[in-house]
Amino acid sequence: MELKKVGMVVARSGRQLQRYNKGRRQIVGCIPYRIKGNKGKNLEDALEVLVISAQRKGKGMLFPKGGWESDESLMDAALRESVEEAGVHGTVEHKLGKWLFKSKEHDKYYEGHMFPLLVQEQLDFWPEKDIRQRVWVSVPKAIEVCQQSWMKEALYLLVARLESSTTKIEVDTITDQKRPS
Repeated sequence: MELKKVGMVVARSGRQLQRYNKGRRQIVGCIPYRIKGNKGKNLEDALEVLVISAQRKGKGMLFPKGGWESDESLMDAALRESVEEAGVHGTVEHKLGKWLFKSKEHDKYYEGHMFPLLVQEQLDFWPEKDIRQRVWVSVPKAIEVCQQSWMKEALYLLVARLESSTTKIEVDTITDQKRPS
C-alpha cells in the first residue's frame, strides 16, 4: 500500500449540524479493510482490518466512527470519519446495517450505521494522528480487541459478505472455464 503525504485535513468539531432520530444521536462509521498478499489464500488469512485506539486511555480499540451531520450523506460521513480518525481513504461500500446501542459513557442510546471501506490510500498525516493509534490486524484479533459489541457484529457481517462474494467469484470462474467456446 502506498503511503501518501498530503496537506493536513481539518477535522470537524461541534455538534450544531448533528443528526438525531427520535432523540438518538446518529453515528456512522467504517470498517477499513484490505486484502493482503496472494489472492489464492483463503479469505481469513488474506483479510486485514484497521482498528484505532479510543481517545480515552484504557478504552480499547474500535473502528472509526462519529456523528452524521445534516449537510452530508451517510456514505460521505463514513468516509470523513475514516479520514479524520484513522487517516485512510478508499471506497465506501454498501451499508452493513444499523444498530441501536447504549453509550457507556453518557448513558444514552445512539443509532449506529456501519459501512465497509476498501482502503486505497493510507495518509501520513491526518487530523487525529496525535491522539489515536492505528493498527492493521486479523479479524480474530479485531474481535478480541474491539470494545464495541455492535462493531463486532458489523465485522461478522463484513466477513460473511466477503466470503459470499469470494465464493461467487470462484464459482463464476469455474463455470466460465467449463463452458464450451
